[in-house]
Amino acid sequence: MTKQITDFTLVEKQDYGRSVLLRLRSDVTLPEIVAGQFVQVRVDDSPQTYLRRPISIHDVDYQHNEIVLLVQKVGEGTRHLGSVEVGERINVILPLGNGFSLPQKEEKVLLVGGGIGIAPLYYFAKVLKDSGVDVTLLLGGKTTSDLIRLVDYQQLGKTFVTTEDGSLGEKGFVTMHSIWGQRCFDKIYVCGPKPMMKAVAKLAAEKNIWCEVSLENLMACGLGACLCCVEDTVEGHVCVCKEGPVFNTRRLKW
Repeated sequence: MTKQITDFTLVEKQDYGRSVLLRLRSDVTLPEIVAGQFVQVRVDDSPQTYLRRPISIHDVDYQHNEIVLLVQKVGEGTRHLGSVEVGERINVILPLGNGFSLPQKEEKVLLVGGGIGIAPLYYFAKVLKDSGVDVTLLLGGKTTSDLIRLVDYQQLGKTFVTTEDGSLGEKGFVTMHSIWGQRCFDKIYVCGPKPMMKAVAKLAAEKNIWCEVSLENLMACGLGACLCCVEDTVEGHVCVCKEGPVFNTRRLKW
């Protein structure tokens, strides 16, 4: 798959407090991007940030050569990205890794996202809806403010919500939602904190449901050279950035 190293221009920015949405436009035609892939972003003018930062691709607009990133400001690098102003340039390598597998049109699909793990599920839900797939989303956060762009997700499929403080939707974790006892699914796709993904994977295994997860291991190069994002699988240790970030849970030693 063709990869690009190119400068994008920041054309839109929406700040959500702990997270920020960045819409980036390229002067060249975008390569094909599979939902679930990621980018490596160079962080300029940040003395403590030496390596690029891996960010999930939140949305793609081929007509305008734009990608959208939903960035959680958790460290020096991502906080600096959140301070970039409209009109500034950001250097990006894309697309990296392997994305989600596409289900059959007749299959019923559940997308489960926790926290900033909801980011790659937006573009995936768009792709599935455009393909005529019946999509259901289950999104969780600690509180209402964690559920960014909820109205937009609701336009892509039936959307259920949990919050740990009970401020929106059902109180608790995504694995505690009543949907698990009410609906049947053919495939489940998950992204979020690893404990959450492991819990959903366990539920899927108990119900004998095919399941894919998008891992968020720490990455440096994004190309499989530095070996810092290794995950143990039934085939041995593999680099998440190159073999993933999306894995079928049957491959993981969870």
